Amino acid sequence: MKRRDFLASSIGAAGAALSIPSLLAACGSSSPSSSGGPVTINWWHIITGDPGKSFLQGLANQYTKAHPNVKFKITVLENDAFKQKLTTVMQSGSPPDLFTTWGGGVLLQYAKAGLVQDLSSYLQGSWGSTFDTSALNIYGDNGKYYAVPTDNGAVGFWYNKALFSKAGITTPPATWTDFLQTIKKLQSAGITPIGLGAKDKWPAMYYWTYLGVRLGGKAAFDKAYNRTGGGSFADPPFVQAGVRLQELVALNPFQKGYLGASYTDQQTVMGNGKAAMELMGQWAPGNDKGVATDKKGPDFGLFPFPMVEGGAGNPTDVMGGGGGYAVGKNAPLAEAADFLKFMTNATNAATMVAQNISVPPIKTAEAAVTDPLRKEVDAMAAAAPYFQLYYDQFLPPAVGQVLLDQVQGLFAGSVTPQAAAKAIDDSVAASLNQ
Repeated sequence: MKRRDFLASSIGAAGAALSIPSLLAACGSSSPSSSGGPVTINWWHIITGDPGKSFLQGLANQYTKAHPNVKFKITVLENDAFKQKLTTVMQSGSPPDLFTTWGGGVLLQYAKAGLVQDLSSYLQGSWGSTFDTSALNIYGDNGKYYAVPTDNGAVGFWYNKALFSKAGITTPPATWTDFLQTIKKLQSAGITPIGLGAKDKWPAMYYWTYLGVRLGGKAAFDKAYNRTGGGSFADPPFVQAGVRLQELVALNPFQKGYLGASYTDQQTVMGNGKAAMELMGQWAPGNDKGVATDKKGPDFGLFPFPMVEGGAGNPTDVMGGGGGYAVGKNAPLAEAADFLKFMTNATNAATMVAQNISVPPIKTAEAAVTDPLRKEVDAMAAAAPYFQLYYDQFLPPAVGQVLLDQVQGLFAGSVTPQAAAKAIDDSVAASLNQ
């Protein structure tokens, strides 16, 4: 894939709308080195529930015990609150020392502005070789890496097996037409077909992105992204993505009030069996069950985003990603990198798997997976001829925000598919000139 100055990414969640000039203006001095003296690592993450939250606190406690000069100040924020607060501190040039990232264009713009530190020298030895190269590449460019991954996976449809059975649905839908028929069958049985927290925008964005992947495939995205052959995000596949999306919205398949519902609300709907399906990443079953009133949640199954008839995309192409941690420009680099190495060692990675927190893209961790649903996710991602990182993270931050806003408009019926595609492409064109 060709590279552009406005983004260089391999192969979530929304990026902050920051321009390169404003980021550069916020930057200051170079990275400090380790002195062996007392240091505090200001760590922001988005794992708000257990077992993940307690596990991460436990890692900090263990590390502090072994390294008494290192202390942690941990801030735990819900996904969207994290993004909003991160935007503010990045604009002021004061990033956290250690913070959640999804990689792609958002992270690389921070790197270009000098707001995150290069971890490449720490990854050159045995530590770097433990990661799957394709997963690690999401967090770097041109041999430099600005974060390390702690999870990787794919987005698909999670469905409540009991509700499907109640509606007489024995086979998950394989095509878009089948999918729309499945929605109608669920509605006829008095079941809300889909849970969605559209207020947070990124869960809604998954639908438009996947439709773009199915309708245009890798070729259409590369043509629009690289601006080759007159390619544009206003080309037919991306316009048709909006058309198909509004075709879905017209069926009214979502829970009441979904436009004002958050992702936390979506979890509650799914975890308590109030809707039959959701389009979400590998973390969904654990998150949903974590908020279930009965503490167990439904029995979930998984199926890929349906093939769209007439689309140029391969039906097994996948959209997804994971998450990791970047090191802010003012962080004590040696200690922060060493802590990340500790976090992702074979023992801790295996514990993340065993506790169903995440599956770090590390060979020993992937081999330890026993959960059948997680195995399905990994198999789906591994078999994909084209793996597309979430559009809002792959593209520059400003473009990602326009994308999120336009997709929300498609759901609300306030913009047309043509207008949404043009607005997204206009934002890409503007980013080229920065």
